[in-house]
Amino acid sequence: MARTLLGALLNKTSSVAAQTPVPFASRSQSYGPVFGSSRSTEGQMRAMSAVGTLFAIVDRTSNATALVDWKLYRKAKSGRKEDRTEVTSHAALELWQAPNKFMPRQEFVETFQQHFDLTGEAWWVIARRPGVTLPLEMWPVRPDRMTPVPSRENFLAGYVYTSPDGEQIPLGLDEVIQLRRPNPLDPYRGLSPVLSILPDLDTSRYASEWSRAFFVNSAQPGGIIEVPSALSDDQFGELRDRWNEQHRGVGNAHRVAILEHGKWVDRTISQRDMQFVELRGATADRIREAYGISKTAIGDFEDINRASALAAKAWFAEQQTIPRLERIKAALNFELLPMYGATAQGLEFDYEPPTPPDPEIEAQQLTARANAAAALVAAGFDAAGTCSAVGLPEIPFSGRPSPVAPAPTDPTAAWDDAVAGLLGEDIENAQRWVVVTKDDDDRCEPCAEQDGQTYRNRAAAYRDYPGGSGYVHCEGAKYGNECRCKVVKRRKTRDDE
Repeated sequence: MARTLLGALLNKTSSVAAQTPVPFASRSQSYGPVFGSSRSTEGQMRAMSAVGTLFAIVDRTSNATALVDWKLYRKAKSGRKEDRTEVTSHAALELWQAPNKFMPRQEFVETFQQHFDLTGEAWWVIARRPGVTLPLEMWPVRPDRMTPVPSRENFLAGYVYTSPDGEQIPLGLDEVIQLRRPNPLDPYRGLSPVLSILPDLDTSRYASEWSRAFFVNSAQPGGIIEVPSALSDDQFGELRDRWNEQHRGVGNAHRVAILEHGKWVDRTISQRDMQFVELRGATADRIREAYGISKTAIGDFEDINRASALAAKAWFAEQQTIPRLERIKAALNFELLPMYGATAQGLEFDYEPPTPPDPEIEAQQLTARANAAAALVAAGFDAAGTCSAVGLPEIPFSGRPSPVAPAPTDPTAAWDDAVAGLLGEDIENAQRWVVVTKDDDDRCEPCAEQDGQTYRNRAAAYRDYPGGSGYVHCEGAKYGNECRCKVVKRRKTRDDE
């Protein structure tokens, strides 16, 4: 922590009633010896740099959380989000955008989110100047340096921060904001997924170290040099030095060994026998299971196409990023904003949705809204306000077409053309029905002129060809001849595509 913040904390005016934590709220969170890694909070944070899979998970989740934009809103009386108004200037918003002068919001969020994903806890320390009640700075603090101080009367009396040099600084309830994953055994501390996979993390690290030693030592399994009789100290030293000089290291692998008065005996376990590839793959699976994260979320793309990639991206946002954002949102709205008193009444922070848009769903929604607008206009509702009523962007309405302009035979054709333009669709290529005629001596002139005529939809086509055949203006019927025209569903050609 910066010395400026320590000075601000030491000049605090609030007091902490008690400073002796109960055992289950201890700073180290040590629960006794266990295989391999330490179960302390510091040990959980160090695990990130020890195992690649864990690093990838924590790095991806903390980055995704930090990249999301935030806004401050004034709540609407209706209670609906769409009726809120954005607040662009407020001290709380400025603090959230720049928590302190050494780190922007993105770095601040990424830092405490790493703490949370590794230890189940994240801590914000609020810095103030003497005589100033408003928060001036926020700092992310390592969880292993924070100790809650329980209270028999009020549940929590305050906190104690232990600095790197061992100095203990008491902090009041209004100087600390804690985010935590609830711990079923400790109401004051969070629960880390790392604790459930410590043996797997150790297995992965030891497997990596074993493989490294395997290659450093000639890329061969270890063995024993047997000699028929005891060696003197000088003989033993000479044999060891000569062996290391000629055979140790990857560059000396597979060189022919010449032994005087001794023989080489291989050890029975090889890297293949240990099945390290399968072991490390299974270990990575256990780590991902603890965090509930898929392979694709950390960049392992196997047998994936564009559709499944979009689905994976949406799943990650919904199942991983949004829960983390909701926890931050609760801390901002229920702990930080109340520190600003009456100026924060009716305000709330909210994040921009991180879920990526689905092009197919958006196209379906646009079509449904356009159809709803067309139906409202056809029913007699004011066209100028119809777009906003169905959720479409406002489109300037200049009135009905001039009588001089030719009116479309289909009342919905103009609207359909407008929708096609919104969808970026060529109007000609959007015509779905086409007239085909039989070219013989009985074909009349009006039917010949209709050959190749296209219609946007079935209703428009059947208006000229009731039932799909028989042109309404066919002259052959006057002479008892059958109409040579019909409409069929148009197939896309290569040019259309």
